Amino acid sequence: MLDAWTTHEAELWAYLRHHVRPPADAEDLLHDLFVKALRQGERFCAVRDPRAWLFEVARNVVVDRARRVRNGEPLPEDLAAPEFEVAVVDQLSACLPRVLAELSEEDREAISLCDIGGITQARFAQLKGLSLAGAKSRVQRARKRLRERLLRACQVRLDERGQVCCFVPRPPLE
Repeated sequence: MLDAWTTHEAELWAYLRHHVRPPADAEDLLHDLFVKALRQGERFCAVRDPRAWLFEVARNVVVDRARRVRNGEPLPEDLAAPEFEVAVVDQLSACLPRVLAELSEEDREAISLCDIGGITQARFAQLKGLSLAGAKSRVQRARKRLRERLLRACQVRLDERGQVCCFVPRPPLE
């Protein structure tokens, strides 16, 4: 490995200096390339064309660096931030804490653990000592009651496609 490195180091250095600015960064990449070659150990001895392998790795190192640098470039000062409009259905989540608090403990627990907490219905069944079918049924009923309560309490209106188009927010519980 060292013979191949010694033979091609100057060529690799010239290649990296040509593709990378400032020269100190090219030197860092040359060191990285050397470490990658060293890590190959015995496998490097099996490489048929060490020069080709070294230049292929050098090219990859240059491309990786270019991606990092490009992704890290600061944005222009005068670049306008895109305006994101929050979907009405997402705004409806403001009603959720109050409506959730008004559900029965059983419904609130099913929604909180499965839909908000992200546990599976199978795990919920284990926690509550229910069959899987029983847990699924409990979660479905809780979802149905939550939906009905949200529609009624927050005066949710749906458009012709069944999508939330508007609602009246409810003040949070104190």
